[in-house]
Amino acid sequence: MQRKRYAPGRTGSAARTAVVLALGLGLGTGLTGCSAGTPADDIAVDAKAGPAAPVAPPGRYRTLFEPCGAVPQATLKDLLPGAAALPDAERDRAYRGAAAVTYDTDRRVGCTWKADSPDTSHRLTLDIERVVSYDTTVSDADRAQEVYVRKQLAAGIPVPPTAPPTTAPTPSTPPASGQTPGKTPPGTAPTPRDPEATTPPGTTPAAGAAAGSGAPTGTSPASPGTPGSTGLEPRVLDGLGDIAYLDDVLSKVGGSGKQRAVRVVFRTSNVIVTVSYQEQTTGSAEAPDSAELQEKARNLARLLAERLEE
Repeated sequence: MQRKRYAPGRTGSAARTAVVLALGLGLGTGLTGCSAGTPADDIAVDAKAGPAAPVAPPGRYRTLFEPCGAVPQATLKDLLPGAAALPDAERDRAYRGAAAVTYDTDRRVGCTWKADSPDTSHRLTLDIERVVSYDTTVSDADRAQEVYVRKQLAAGIPVPPTAPPTTAPTPSTPPASGQTPGKTPPGTAPTPRDPEATTPPGTTPAAGAAAGSGAPTGTSPASPGTPGSTGLEPRVLDGLGDIAYLDDVLSKVGGSGKQRAVRVVFRTSNVIVTVSYQEQTTGSAEAPDSAELQEKARNLARLLAERLEE
């Protein structure tokens, strides 16, 4: 029998190596194909989710200063003239003041000073509140403005109205065919051209507008500069914090005593400061002078406003 000639080729181990390499190459190609694609295919997006609501900015102030040490002793001597005649221990105690009891000194603090003399007595009170809004859509300063407005309205001082937004004039519609310009077709109600056309009889346009604006009604304190005013009436103050007002009330105490209470309230960002200054007279003494008390209270308020700016 003739033996078949041997032809050089792959041995068994070489063949197996080739098969393994082929399988590995095919597997790598398959994995590459599976991982290919746009990034958007790998990210699940909720089509119902809307844009995130904006978060209101926090207030400017996070803490409050110590109130009893915020008033210089020279100012206290001017505000409490009766303390000068007190014994040393009592005078020191009067100038030291008494701190108000609060649960969180980062949210609200206060202090009270008082000094009595035979004919008059003086009392000074500070109240400082830091307002925090727990609504993420309302800033601390806006929430503080709401608190401030309630205080001002409670004092009977109206808040200045906000100017209404201006709107562009509406283009007029050309008259229909056969209609005379400026004439209303028969059976059609006339279109009002000014506020007087919609104002009920006996009501002025200004009164009608005020009734629908939501502004507080009633008698408001006379504004400085108007006839009959002295410039010392309860009023809005300029140049003090972001917004401020002054209240002045004279009342009788006992049989013949008189007490005048002046209050200055101002807001700076999310902090509201209230300065209350009272003087009380007894017997036949004259009523406390309004101009003097207002000037002293306003000077102290300006001093505290500068302290907040430090």
